[in-house]
Amino acid sequence: MFIESLIITIYTISLLLIFMYALAQLNLLFNYLKYRDKPDNSPKFDFNNPDEIPYVTIQLPVYNELYVMERLLENIAKIDYPKDKLEIQVLDDSTDESVETTAKHVKIIQDLGIDIQHIRRENRQGFKAGALKEGLKTAKGEFIAIFDADFLPKEDWLKQTIPYFKDPQIGVVQTKWSHINRNYSTLTKIQAFALDAHFTLEQVGRNSKGHFINFNGTAGVWRKECIYDAGNWEGDTLTEDLDLSYRAQFKNWKFKYLEKVETPAELPVVISAARSQQFRWNKGGAENFQKMIKSILRNKNTSFKTKVHSVLHLLNSSMFTFIFLVSILSVPMLYIKNEYAHLKPYFYVMSFFVVSSLIFFVCYWHMYKNTYGGGFKNFIIYIGAFFTFFSIAMGFSLHNTIAVLEGHIGKKSEFVRTPKFNIITLKDGWKNNKYIKKRPSFYVILEGLLALYFVFGMYSAFIVGDQGGDFGLFPFHLMLFIGYFYVFFKSIFSKA
Repeated sequence: MFIESLIITIYTISLLLIFMYALAQLNLLFNYLKYRDKPDNSPKFDFNNPDEIPYVTIQLPVYNELYVMERLLENIAKIDYPKDKLEIQVLDDSTDESVETTAKHVKIIQDLGIDIQHIRRENRQGFKAGALKEGLKTAKGEFIAIFDADFLPKEDWLKQTIPYFKDPQIGVVQTKWSHINRNYSTLTKIQAFALDAHFTLEQVGRNSKGHFINFNGTAGVWRKECIYDAGNWEGDTLTEDLDLSYRAQFKNWKFKYLEKVETPAELPVVISAARSQQFRWNKGGAENFQKMIKSILRNKNTSFKTKVHSVLHLLNSSMFTFIFLVSILSVPMLYIKNEYAHLKPYFYVMSFFVVSSLIFFVCYWHMYKNTYGGGFKNFIIYIGAFFTFFSIAMGFSLHNTIAVLEGHIGKKSEFVRTPKFNIITLKDGWKNNKYIKKRPSFYVILEGLLALYFVFGMYSAFIVGDQGGDFGLFPFHLMLFIGYFYVFFKSIFSKA
């Protein structure tokens, strides 16, 4: 009975932690619904007065971005801002032929009278954080706007963001990401679904109540003074943006999130690219939890509720570990339930935790409705989108659990960039992209085996007990099978 008791204990704790996270999401939903229609009376610079227009530096940290550099530079060159108060830094750590083509495009833009510099380093020390830190040494701007290579800010982007810095306590202005290739494939749709939830529910829900939020690495602006005051960029985690965000907020800098200012970007279209991005984000979240947790708990200027949200924020990625544990243990739990009659009251109580899924369903519906609109037709479409997202997200749980565990135990790894493709429509190709990872990892095989494991879980529903089976977990196992099979199949056969 020892093994059974251990399984039950781990399963119960995991369900409880997922439920706590769901309650936090519900609280953020309440915050979002209460705040979204409130007028924004923030003080702003008057751009009709030239004296109130501050100097801005745009930083473009890039590394081997052969397919998108021309698009990026042409877009940035169109930014509508006084030329005498704008500087552009191309922080280029590339090691391939993109260096030469980038230099040519930079020269073309310089000939237009725009202050743009092509900055190269001898090594990639500190990766993206190191590049940003190096550029900061010579940056002329009082404010530092940052864009990754796959982002395409609109011409008036600076005029929509910089005015909010009139409040001297504002250290960061972050904008919402939108997706130029949202409908390219199932993979891009589920990525958009997850990111929309973050940029709608989580960022607004936290920011509206003064809880800590994070700069998202791109499509935002920093006050240079805030960067220095917070200790500057550090490359000891894979999510340098989250790290500096928390250090800045410990120093009482305020963050301003603008949900209505969208910055278009391209989503990864190849599953290996999505994997590398997910791995970096999830491992970085765990690394920052380890780095920040003591400071959060000891900070006397932070309210208890903000501390709770901060801990859960930094444990976002760790939820994949608990989901993975629940999914793996659900099959033996099916047998334990039907083997030990005296445990039936426990399983009646455990059935309550289906509420967690219902909470996520409700929260994400408000996000979806915000993007696509309400109505019965959209609600029906949403149901399919939600279960597709949930299934495939669970299919990534092994991969993301490995990332999280590496982050918590302090295993260091290189900053692996997400390959960019310049893909917008179905007619655009990607198969000749030189940055695609050609060989799937060993873990893909395990994902295939897990798909078979959950086939066994579905089969078990028909044979357990003496009452003609037990189908309570059948939908859960079906979703897990779909998720793991999708990830396995795409990783092996199509890579997209």
